[in-house]
Formats: sequence, C-alpha cells, structure tokens
Amino acid sequence: MRTKKTFATCIAVAIVAAFVVTPAFAQKTIKWKAQSFWSAAELTHKTFVDFCERVKVMTNGRLEITPYAGGAIVPTFECLDALQNNVVQGMHMWPGYFSGKEPAFAAISDLIAGYTHPWQKDAWMYYKGGWEMLNDLYRPYNAYTVGWMFWGVESFVSTHPIRRMEDFKGLKMRVPHGMTAMLMTKLGASVVVLPGGEVYSALDKGVIDASDWATPSMNQRMGFFQVAKHFNYPGFHSMPLGDFTVNINEWNKLPEDIKQILKSACREWCWDSVERVAVEDIRAIGELKKMGITPHAWSEEDMTRVREVVRDVWDEFGKKSPMTKKVIDSQVAWLKELGLIK
Repeated sequence: MRTKKTFATCIAVAIVAAFVVTPAFAQKTIKWKAQSFWSAAELTHKTFVDFCERVKVMTNGRLEITPYAGGAIVPTFECLDALQNNVVQGMHMWPGYFSGKEPAFAAISDLIAGYTHPWQKDAWMYYKGGWEMLNDLYRPYNAYTVGWMFWGVESFVSTHPIRRMEDFKGLKMRVPHGMTAMLMTKLGASVVVLPGGEVYSALDKGVIDASDWATPSMNQRMGFFQVAKHFNYPGFHSMPLGDFTVNINEWNKLPEDIKQILKSACREWCWDSVERVAVEDIRAIGELKKMGITPHAWSEEDMTRVREVVRDVWDEFGKKSPMTKKVIDSQVAWLKELGLIK
C-alpha cells in the first residue's frame, strides 16, 4: 500500500508541476529588430546596446531586441515607415527627423534654448503631458513610444569665441533646419546647411566658423577640435531627446510584465546615457584644456537675453500646425513654472 500511495503521490506532483512549470519553459522567445540613429562607434549607441541586453536579462530571455546602428537596415529618415510596416519592431530615433510628416515632432524633440538639464525635460515628458503628446503624434503611424533618453546639453564648436549673443553676428554657422536655424539667423549669423561628414573640412577651410553638432566629447570624437579651438560649455542652445518607439501591434502582443519591464528599463537607459556622456564630457574637457582649446560659459544674464529672443522663434514655429502650438505652449508653461522664463 505504501508503494501505491507513494507512486500516486509522485504522479500528482508531476501533474501539478507540468501545469505550473511547462508554460514558462514552453513560452516562445519574442524577437525584435530595433535600429538606432547613431553610428556603432558612438557611446550613445553603446548605451542602447546595453539597454537591449538588459531587457533580455530582465525578461529572462523572453524578449530579445537586436540593436542595429544607424542606416543598417533602412535610411534613418525612413525608419518610421519601416516601423509602421513592421520591417523593424523598434527604433531609437530623434523624433524631429519626422517633422516633414508633422512639425510638432521637432518641437517635442528639442525646444531650442529652453532647458538647462535633462531632468527638466524628463519631468515634462512624464508629468506634464509630453509622453501623451508624443504618442498622439506617433499614433497615425502605428507606433508607440515606450521611453526616451538624453545625451545632455549640446555645445557649439567654433574657430572664434562665442561668449555672448553679440558674438554670433557675422559668423558662418552649420546648423540644422528648423528652430536652431531660425534662432541663429535672428542673432545675426549666416546659416550654412551641411551634412555632418562635411563639417570638419568646412571648418578647416573657413567655409564655416562654427558648427552645431553635439556634446564636447562627441565633437572631440569627430575631430573638430583639430581645426576649431573654442567651444561652449556648459552648452545652452540644444538638449535633444532620443526615443524608443515600437510597432504598436507588436507592443500589444507583449505580456503585461514585459511591458512594464521595458518601461522601467527605458528609465534606467535614460540616466545611464546622461551620466556616461557627462563623464566622457568631463574627460574630454580636461584633455582639451591641456591642448589650449578654450571652453566658454555664458552668464545667467546672457542666457536670459537669448531666451527672450527665442520666444519669438517658438511663437513663429508654433504656427506650423495646431499640434506644434500645443507642444510648444505646454513646454513654455513648464519653463515658467521652473523660473527659466517669465
């Protein structure tokens, strides 16, 4: 009898174990492809790779996101179309690349000369409606933003010192289209539109006097300081946002716990990126100073003055669409709460 009872007990335990354990082992691994807009050499692409690896660990291998560098699958400007058509399931982009579809993408990606630290924009995204507005913009393209990151306030690299607003007058500057170009024009600069690969040569030959690119360490990697001996630090004009956006149909297929893991992992990725780039910037600045390359910090008075000018730029750009005005007005209201503008 003992043998029969023992055997029956073993069978019962096995049946229970099958129901409890089998689904976890049998669950199929979800595999996504995600393209970033960075080159493989950039630290910011490496932080994205780390984010993808972290998600795999946190989901116990249930979600694998394979990261690809900029242009590896489709050209950067075509990435939203690729996401919509499920060619890629995720993308890490600067949403402003899609401003041709809706100008508000640019306004939500970088409110020129507005914020002084990533936490301010991050708080607007989470607690002042920014996240909802970005998803409103992406919804027609079958896309959903899970999270975002920053790489800090960007810095001008220049062959002439830029210490205050008046120093822009007469400068030939490489800047992107949009609000940055509008601001520089109002400050008296001559705007030159060039691809990033031509900036070094243009600085070297005097075609341009300054360039908008990225943070000091990123500019150092591009080699710009070999021909330009000045830069702004802390920067003041640009603090872009890079998102992690996914195909909404693929998102909806995910279990609820994986959705939450992705959202939490994005918050960690955000500050991992901010801090690692800041550490690199400090290293780069130390090296640049030893080479006789000079950082220029703006006074609070000059920062206030440039924000007074940029208000006209925000107002003008806000006329491009009702959604653009909504995005800008919301951020202006938050900047007032922060005391950065009156």
